[in-house]
Order: sequence, then structure tokens, then C-alpha cells
Amino acid sequence: MTHSFLMIGQSNMAGRGFLQDVPPIYDEKIKMLRNGRWQTMAEPVNFDRPTAGISLAASFAASWRLFHHQEDHIGLIPCADGGTSLNDWNIEGPLFQHAVSQAKAAQKISTLSGILWHQGESDSYGKSYPQYVEKLSMIIQTLREKLNVPEIPLMVGGLGDFLQNGIYGQYFNEHQEIDTCLQKFAEDHDNCYFVTSEGLTANPDNIHFDAFSQRKLGVRYFKAFQNKTHILQVIHNEDEIIHSIHNRPLNKNEKTELLQFQFSMGTITPEEFLAQITRLN
Repeated sequence: MTHSFLMIGQSNMAGRGFLQDVPPIYDEKIKMLRNGRWQTMAEPVNFDRPTAGISLAASFAASWRLFHHQEDHIGLIPCADGGTSLNDWNIEGPLFQHAVSQAKAAQKISTLSGILWHQGESDSYGKSYPQYVEKLSMIIQTLREKLNVPEIPLMVGGLGDFLQNGIYGQYFNEHQEIDTCLQKFAEDHDNCYFVTSEGLTANPDNIHFDAFSQRKLGVRYFKAFQNKTHILQVIHNEDEIIHSIHNRPLNKNEKTELLQFQFSMGTITPEEFLAQITRLN
């Protein structure tokens, strides 16, 4: 059985963590939707821009596998788009319609089990926050109606507290107000859970969560989903969970596929590939 999760929002959901900063997560039972089919997950999962990188998706999925679902598959539906505001996600617009179509495609081959939302940076300027909760409510209500999942869990993440320290800090001077809106939305709506960004750190731009913080954020999103509760503080053992994820032993099929990937990317020679494949077999 495959449980699928829709990922929507802007760049911190798509992920901008540097790929080289963390070990890869590779698991043949973690899938991502490509061309209406499930493909084995590889990062970046949400390739919305050439700058796409590590997101919270992989560690969310790996946590799901680690704690509860050794036999089942998990499918990720990447639909986030960097730099987008709530107005860009209006229910008549292409981003919303695309997310609905991708989720419906996934519903044909899986059980849609949750929605992961991270957005708000692009609304942290220009007095957008008074309308934020109302606009988000309309988006989520309509999404649930369109997908016929009225009680599906929704996880929403807080914004980084580093935003005003970055190269475009003047455009994020209302990020605290948006963070308050996100938390209020989660508190006031059924089956919605807020996930804190407390203690998370950024890339040098002070806009995007760095790779290891994205790993932590994925664990927090999973804990919110698992326990159906808000995550308002740092999870005490999140570093240990990430260590377990990064050090999960690969099975033979996973090792073979990883070697094929390394060979196709030119990181190992034909001789090294043949030698290692021979040892596996």
C-alpha cells in the first residue's frame, strides 16, 4: 500500500538546502510522483528551480518509514513553487489547479494521507497579514473539497526567525505577524497542526533553511502528523532520529540502484561500477 502526501507552498517547502551538506536519503519504498507514476525518490524532490535542493520531504518520509511503516510505501507529490504568495495560490490560479490535478493523479494509485504546507515569506511585506488567515482558509477548504478529503491532516510550518537578517531583509519585516497567522490558522481549524521553526538555521542568504535544518523540519512535520498535535518546541531527540535515517543500512536493490545512479552521473568509473556490482551479486 502507498500513502501519499501533497507538498505545497513556496521555496522553503520546495527546498534550497545545499545537496552536499547532508548525506543522501535513499529508500526504495520512498517514492515521488513523476509523469503520473511513482519513481524512487531522489533529491531534490521538488525541482521548481535550478537552485532546488534539500527539502523537508525526504526526512518526513524517512521518519514515516522509520517509526511505523516498514512494509508500506510512501509517495511524495511535489507542487511547491518558489517565491509565491497566497495570491499566487488562489483557487482559480494555475498553481492551485496543478496541485489538485497532481493529487488526483496520485489518488488513483495511492491513499492521500496528508498535506504539507510551508509558505508565508512572500506575504511578509506590504501589510498582507490581516487577510492571511482568511485567504489560507479558502485555499485549504477548497483543496479538501476538490480532493474529497475533508478531514485530511494538514501540517503548516513556521517561518525562519532569521529572515530580516538576510540580503532582502527589508522585504520580510512582517514575518513575525505571518508566523502568528500560521499558528492561529492551525489552532482554529480542525485537523491542522503547526510546526515550529525554533532553533533552525539558514543558508548564507538568511532566506532559506539550510540542509540540516530541513532534515529537522521534516522530522517535526512527521511528529505533528504522527501525534496529531502542534509541535511548538524543539524535539529533544531529532538529531538522533536524523542520524538513524542517514545510517539506515541499504538492501541489495538499493545499493544496486545507487551504483547505477552514481555511474550515470559520472561519479564512478565503468571499472568501479562493474567491480562493485560484481561484489553485490
